[in-house]
Amino acid sequence: MLGNRTSEQWIAQYSTSHQHPVNRACHTLGIPTILLSALLAIAGFFFHPFWIYALGLFVFGWALQFIGHAFERKEPEFFHDWRFLFVGVRWWWAKVRGRA
Repeated sequence: MLGNRTSEQWIAQYSTSHQHPVNRACHTLGIPTILLSALLAIAGFFFHPFWIYALGLFVFGWALQFIGHAFERKEPEFFHDWRFLFVGVRWWWAKVRGRA
């Protein structure tokens, strides 16, 4: 699945299209918001009111992603390679640990 690239190489390529400070901030907030929405969606199977919160957070998180890319003036990497949908989470984790 990694296409003969290391995780660090994927993150480095992802970082090249996330240089603008507003884009980086939007992704820093948007990625965990999307992850939280996924957890709430799973919890929604047991507590149905969580679905509306999951949907709202999901839409808000993705809106932040696209707002950030408008400032960057580059389309998201996953438009070219779907695997970048998973690299974003790795980039965010590396950024939180001070490695991206």
